[in-house]
Order: sequence, then structure tokens, then C-alpha cells
Amino acid sequence: MADGTVSSGRGNGSRAGACDCDGRRADERGRSALAMTENAFQPVAAVLRPYLIVNPRSGGGKASRFRIAEMARELGAQVLLLDPSQPQDLTAVARRAVDDGADLLGVAAGDGTQALVAGVAAKSGLPFVVIPTGTRNHFAMDLGLDRDDPSAALEALTDGVELCVDLGFAGEQVFVNNVSFGAYAALVQDPAYRDDKIGTTVRILPEYLARHEGPELVVRAGLLTVDRPDAVLVSNNPYRADDPAGLGKRAQLDSGLLGVLAARAETPAETAARLRDGQTHGLTNLATSEEVVVDADIPFIPVGLDGEAVTLPTPVRCRISPGTLRVRVPRHRPGTAPTGRPPGRGAIRRVASAVGRAVHGRHAG
Repeated sequence: MADGTVSSGRGNGSRAGACDCDGRRADERGRSALAMTENAFQPVAAVLRPYLIVNPRSGGGKASRFRIAEMARELGAQVLLLDPSQPQDLTAVARRAVDDGADLLGVAAGDGTQALVAGVAAKSGLPFVVIPTGTRNHFAMDLGLDRDDPSAALEALTDGVELCVDLGFAGEQVFVNNVSFGAYAALVQDPAYRDDKIGTTVRILPEYLARHEGPELVVRAGLLTVDRPDAVLVSNNPYRADDPAGLGKRAQLDSGLLGVLAARAETPAETAARLRDGQTHGLTNLATSEEVVVDADIPFIPVGLDGEAVTLPTPVRCRISPGTLRVRVPRHRPGTAPTGRPPGRGAIRRVASAVGRAVHGRHAG
């Protein structure tokens, strides 16, 4: 992940949609944030008018428990507390904040809300702060933030460094983590997914794969074409090769490439056998590309966009915008130390066992 050297000018004087550290990206490309030392980062100028959007109910009320709004106000931020009973267009809210002079945008909510506001920050050339108060906080995890103490992320307002990271687009929709189709999208559409992601995966995915439900998809990524996959995951930077399900970490967020996973289960028995043996590679086509096109035999398809259920017109053209988001993070973060075995392996095996049970029950009947 590239490191940031920020000029003393305010964010609203920066080039729209570009990071100040672009000149150093070529030297740093391929280096993971987990492997970089804090000495590689330069101090950033103080912000004068930070603006923070807070969802008090996300993550089971994390923002309220950790007093995020109160602490942010004490640090001089203007805070908007969302009312779930009165939905708002958060993209428009963020744009109004920029028009009113905000020189930093931040979000204390889940990844879907993070993506909406991150898109505005990137287009405006403003720094962006992630407060991990959602359920899973995958983006925050890959940034090395402390997901157990979201209030620690507020230190970015007083002692921060900047990272230049990529943003993904599905059509005109921004995503910070991934966009999913087919079986993966079906998971996101389930009402229980938000509160129990892994449990919902174990409950829904096996039967979905066994029945080959959903629209017939075609995926094109560079020279690769995959016909009729059951599940497709396009990620903002690839997931680690030993974690194709996207349950763990991405090695970096500034490769300038999308990760692509297209999985097809030829038969239920083959699905169960391969997954039980840990042979997830037998079901996947892994690739990286600057652009991925997902087409279907219907004009609109359900999509999971950073965990949010949406519907997009086909074909869906996914692309990556390299280094366009200036993310301001605390200088000291727990996730910057190297980690060992990637998380999520146990969850993958739980899915495998569930597939096996589903197939055995179908054949027994």
C-alpha cells in the first residue's frame, strides 16, 4: 500500500479524485500495509472542519457504546447522527458537507455506508476516515484498524497518516471491498445475512449450489471467460490465494487490480467431495484484471455491493480506480503487524460440511 506525503494545503485544494502520494506509488507498489513500518509515513496537516456521519445502530450499537459521536465532537468534528426511521441519500449528504466547507469526511458505520461516502471523498480530493462500527468492518481490517475499539480510529483526526488506496466501481456504484453475483449475491439478499453472515452462508450456499439457482451468468476478465458460474466475487484488490472465499484479508489495497473469483459446481456430489477435501481451487477460476464484465440472461440482476443488496442492469461493468482515495488512519494500528494464518478457514470448512450434508440428504431421499 502506498504511503502518503500530504502538502500543507487543505483537502479542498487537492486534485479531485487523486492522492498526493501518487508519485511514490511505483516504488511502493506490491508492499502490504501489514509489512510497512510506521517510519515510512509522513505527518499530515491538521484538518479544520471534519465531518463525520454516524449510524448509532450499526454493529449492534457500537457507535453508541463507544461514544463515537461525543468523542468526535470533542475533537472538533461536525457530526450527523443517522436516524434509521428516516432514510437519507448519504451521497447527497456528503456532497452538501463538502460544499459547506468540510475538509475531511468520515463514517462510523458498516462497509456499505463507508463506500458511499468514500466515493464522494475521492471525487472531492478530501481525506477519508474509517470508524469501524459495523458488523464485520472488512475494509477497516485491511487498513489495520482496531475493530475491537472503534474509538481508536478517531486518533486519525489528531495524529494521523494517510494511505492512498484503490476504489472499485460496479457500473457507477462504488465498493471498497467487493461486489458479488449469483450465490454470493443470494446470501446478501437474505434478511438474516446482516446479523449472521457466516451462519447464513452455511444455511443458504449449499442448497443454492446444488440446485444451480439464479440467472445464467457470463464473466469476462481480460482473456478469461467463464460461462454459467454459480457464484462470482469481484474484489477491490485480490484476496489472498489461500482465502478464495473472501472471508479473510487482502494483501494490499493499492495493486490497481480487481480480484475475480468465479465458481461453478458441476454436480452436487463433486461440490461436496471437493470442499470436504479442502480442494476449493477445483471450483474456482482466479484472476486479476483492471476490468471485469458480468453479463446475464436477464436485464437486471441482484448484486451484493459491500454487503448491501442492490439490483443493477446488465451487463455490469466492474473497474478499479487506482489510488484515488486518501484514507487517514491513526499512526499506530494493531493490524500493521504481520499476521499468520488467514482468518476464515474454519468458516470455509463449515460451508463444506453443510454442502456435504445437503447433498447426502438429497441422494438419500
